[in-house]
Amino acid sequence: MFNLEKKTNKKYSVFMKRCCFFITLCISISLVLFSCVSSIGTIPPQETLSINRKIAAKGIKTPEQLATFFISMNPKADYDQVNRLANYYVQEAEYEGINSDVAFVQMCLETGFLRFGGLVTADMHNYCGLGAIDEQNPGERFATEQLGVKAHIQHLHAYGTTTTLRGELIDRRYKYVNPRGKAPDIQGLAGTWAADPNYGNKLENLLQKLEEF
Repeated sequence: MFNLEKKTNKKYSVFMKRCCFFITLCISISLVLFSCVSSIGTIPPQETLSINRKIAAKGIKTPEQLATFFISMNPKADYDQVNRLANYYVQEAEYEGINSDVAFVQMCLETGFLRFGGLVTADMHNYCGLGAIDEQNPGERFATEQLGVKAHIQHLHAYGTTTTLRGELIDRRYKYVNPRGKAPDIQGLAGTWAADPNYGNKLENLLQKLEEF
């Protein structure tokens, strides 16, 4: 009888040890899984990259991001054309050391997101109101989209820098910017590029929206 009880107690003890081990293992696994899930849930959101407000700076947005931003503001626009222009702006701005993000949103502001409606018409390929004064002087006209973009970048170059252009000068109004470099950032374009005292603030508003893309 004593031996039977002894064997039974021994088996019970082994069983309890195994149960305790199993329970401890389950608890450990649960804690590890909970820790992993908690870590995933607390990953900080990706920071929005800030766009430089200076004229002579490097843009950070890709042509695709610029085009997506544009279409969000004018869904009826021709996406193929917008995408072409976005690529031209990035290429031409990078070549001359100009901020493509600033140049692109300025085009958006000046053309009403390619709706035009003022002195300048779409067929002129004038994306920044160059030379647009009155009905007798509606503005400069360019043969292609890329030439229009190039002229815009060159004019910004005159306002934002005192360096020499790399490419062939096609902006006939470049020489009229005096002094050179008088608008190093977007706020400097108010009262110089445009008479509107809120011009810089309007560009700032568009850049803040672009930063979301």
